Amino acid sequence: MYLVTAKEMQQMDQTTIQKIGIPGQILMENAGAGALRFMGRIFPDLADSKIAIIAGRGNNGGDGFVMARHLFQKGVGVKVFLLSVVDQVQGDARANLDLLFALGIPVVEVPDEDTFRKQKAALRRYDIYVDAIFGTGLNSDVRGHYQDVIRFLNSLDQPVFSVDIPSGLNADNGQICGISIQAKATATFAFPKIGHVVYPGAGLTGALEIVEIGVPKQVVRQVQPRQFLLQKDMLAGVLQKRDPNTHKGKTGHLLVVAGSPGKTGAAAMTATTAMRVGAGLVTLGVPEGLHAVIESQVTETMTYALPQTTDGMLDAKALDALLELTKGKRCLVVGPGIGTAEETKALLRGLLKTNRLPMVIDADGLNILAEQIEGLMPRRRFPLILTPHPGEMGRLCGVSAADIQKDRIEHARFLATQLGAHVVLKGARTVMAHPDGRVYVNPSGNSGMASGGMGDVLTGAIAGFITQGYAPEEAIHLGVYLHGAAADNLWQHKGPFGYLATEVMNQLPDQIRNLLP
Repeated sequence: MYLVTAKEMQQMDQTTIQKIGIPGQILMENAGAGALRFMGRIFPDLADSKIAIIAGRGNNGGDGFVMARHLFQKGVGVKVFLLSVVDQVQGDARANLDLLFALGIPVVEVPDEDTFRKQKAALRRYDIYVDAIFGTGLNSDVRGHYQDVIRFLNSLDQPVFSVDIPSGLNADNGQICGISIQAKATATFAFPKIGHVVYPGAGLTGALEIVEIGVPKQVVRQVQPRQFLLQKDMLAGVLQKRDPNTHKGKTGHLLVVAGSPGKTGAAAMTATTAMRVGAGLVTLGVPEGLHAVIESQVTETMTYALPQTTDGMLDAKALDALLELTKGKRCLVVGPGIGTAEETKALLRGLLKTNRLPMVIDADGLNILAEQIEGLMPRRRFPLILTPHPGEMGRLCGVSAADIQKDRIEHARFLATQLGAHVVLKGARTVMAHPDGRVYVNPSGNSGMASGGMGDVLTGAIAGFITQGYAPEEAIHLGVYLHGAAADNLWQHKGPFGYLATEVMNQLPDQIRNLLP
């Protein structure tokens, strides 16, 4: 499913109206009527409710005017509070406002703070509030009496239903423009917007419904949005059933380079997860001093002792052994728990120059990469997959983690296109960006995943699918979605948190079965 920006949605609307010839009033009518149908499902007692439409002067207000007219026609008690003066309402919105006047539907002008204060007592008397204040075009902080109105609506016990997007929310990145409506539900039009599905916007949108308003398919193809919401049905055709005659040689051999003193768990989880998603063989290379320790943690995984420094970290001298180990492998993972010693950094530099396998870099490998990202990125002859959390992503991009979180999609897209790499930006609603600029957002997963080891499991899942022959993009989408789905199953059966990364890992075969046709 497409995720669109405010500009992309505006282009679709304009093309539909100006080039296809579908009048804007028809689109607005479809929007308002469709939003009301969804609202009726959210509030089954709608017919017995008193409803206040809080409307701005733009097209978002126009959608609210359509809803008011349909409510009135159904005999529902409704009143419109216009946060402007009538003369400032123009175009299709004005045409729908005039219909309200013609039908005798009450409209109250609330153009400023003083008027709003006088209307507060009356406003408290409604059962449901429709937020039709701002649409998807808002990209600056809410000011003036609009701010007071939003704060007031959020303070009430009664629910708010938002039209298109909760007012005060940036449609392109999900950030709050100073203040935003907290909606119980939102009806959006044609396609979900990025701000609906990434946080904090995802937490303010409530239940989301996509209302079809009549944008032709050829218009969508002309705009070609580059953002997508990853969905289960998109993956059903990607995950393949196995030939009954297959064997471990056909399902691939993965090489994992991981571990340092105190961090053997990361290495073990990455390697074991690859087998949980179906990799035929896994070899785990660790510092020689940890070889006995790691062998006690893994059973199915083969292990290899690599040269280490006096501090027990991976030594640059391990490069020749690793290059030999890559023979016959289909994928290479570097980073989980390896530390950032100077000799380990030199080892990663050597691998980037000489490796030919698809390469997944995670954790400490990313921190090493961030220190000399230009020098460490020679002209590659292999696919590169980076799996940073926001802190690691910030180091890779030269900004803070807070900056990354303000626009996760565009930062991931920037890094992917600049490096020609696949970027998996972990966190709530993990973002997957590909070298051609396409970006996917994953809806599976929950806050119970905020614990150690989850990233190691994800790295192992992605690498495990690549090892079986899936293209990097397919492996990333499968790994990320199934990782979150496994956690969602644990949330449902164990509780909202307290489950472990290894439990997520062990749930993966069940989730694979659920995804297969």
